[in-house]
Amino acid sequence: MIISPERVMHNYAQAYEKLYNRRPRDLRAVDSHWVIVNGARMRTNELEILTKQLLLEYKQSMRDRRSIVSRLIRWFKTT
Repeated sequence: MIISPERVMHNYAQAYEKLYNRRPRDLRAVDSHWVIVNGARMRTNELEILTKQLLLEYKQSMRDRRSIVSRLIRWFKTT
């Protein structure tokens, strides 16, 4: 199933904003198969893959953050 470039860009923008706490710059559709992302031209299917990678990085950063908080809580309980 082919997803519209606007939908792919929207998904990417949401993932980018979650991870970096800011909107991506220079994100626009060229046609139904190509988009511009931060000055680089890429296919929409490549942008979908990049979006999945960003979401994986976001999930990992959340796991790391929870781990740090858990260790701090345990440390405070023992002191």
